[in-house]
Amino acid sequence: MNKNLLPLTLGGLGIGITEFVMMGLLPDISKDLAVTIPQAGHLISAYALGVVIGAPLLIMIAGKYPPKMILIALMIMFTVFNAFSAFAPTFNTLFIARLLSGLPHGAFFGVGSVVASRIAEKGKAAQAVSLMFMGLTIANIVGVPLGTFIGHNFSWRISFAVVVFVGLVTLLSLKLWLPALEATKNRDLKAELSFFKKREAWIIIFMISIGTGGLFTWYSYIAPLMTDVAGFSPNAVTYILMLAGLGMLCGNYIGGILADKFSPAKASAALLLTMVITLTIVHFVSASQPLALIMTFVTGAVSFALAAPIQMLMIQSAKGSEMLAASASQASFNIGNALGAFFGGLPLVYGFDYTSPAYVGAAMALVGSIFAFWLIKSNQGVTEQVKVPATSFH
Repeated sequence: MNKNLLPLTLGGLGIGITEFVMMGLLPDISKDLAVTIPQAGHLISAYALGVVIGAPLLIMIAGKYPPKMILIALMIMFTVFNAFSAFAPTFNTLFIARLLSGLPHGAFFGVGSVVASRIAEKGKAAQAVSLMFMGLTIANIVGVPLGTFIGHNFSWRISFAVVVFVGLVTLLSLKLWLPALEATKNRDLKAELSFFKKREAWIIIFMISIGTGGLFTWYSYIAPLMTDVAGFSPNAVTYILMLAGLGMLCGNYIGGILADKFSPAKASAALLLTMVITLTIVHFVSASQPLALIMTFVTGAVSFALAAPIQMLMIQSAKGSEMLAASASQASFNIGNALGAFFGGLPLVYGFDYTSPAYVGAAMALVGSIFAFWLIKSNQGVTEQVKVPATSFH
């Protein structure tokens, strides 16, 4: 790996751990802070809300400063607010700390994507960006299971202390290894914001926000699903999350192939429909331990296979506003995080078992696929409109 890209990968690792470790810690936090698991699930929504607020806001504010300075400032925010999470004395203070922790998430990836492409070797910009997002994958394979293990056997507060440590290491690596690039000159914020005037952009935003919620209805409550329904011990959740992370790694690779081979919209539609089927199967087979493990891998793979097609859709629709669109994509993904955790928890409040969120997720993925098909139809309509005048001249 190019040493200059390592700080961005470490940042992705820390962000990935703090975003996803909460799913495995819900039983521990609910017990320690005397709240129900569905109430603890609101902490997932709080972080996601922070991402939604912070992603576009911080990008708009930070654009006039050098990228290295922006990334260091964002990582300081990330580290400090996760330290607040580790020491939060009550559920309400932890809720606020989680919301604040989410603020730098989308902006870090938005700025980091631009930095990675600028410092990459010629012809390898996409590979450089993928190395930054590789941190998220590593987080789900190693960091999240480790944090869950620590939370189950010691304290969930120590899990957040691990995130703080990764943040400090990232800060040091940003200072030492990230090149000092110049700030963007002649930035036209009004022109960048015109991205949100496009109908295509909003179709994609709704597709991500609702469709990816299907992943989070399942992943938000995976710990109680595996312990209460499948009958695994709490310590086994660590290895189950690692299995889910391996699925996500494979799915991320497959999604990249699909995005290159087919149109991103068609790949997204197909994967969202596959998610509908996958989550429906999860509902019926989770009582069987072998089948529950198989579906953990498969569901993780199908869910993260959406990453590349969705990112390509955003990039294609955001000429001249790529950094803002990248942050909007992260915001939309975390709206899905919040919606999935909230709607997935509703049937639990009314006494249904932990397989019921999978049904909610299947419905959300189905709605997301409808937006994807709408996007395909819209693009076909534009193509036909372009072709008609050309034909009339012959």
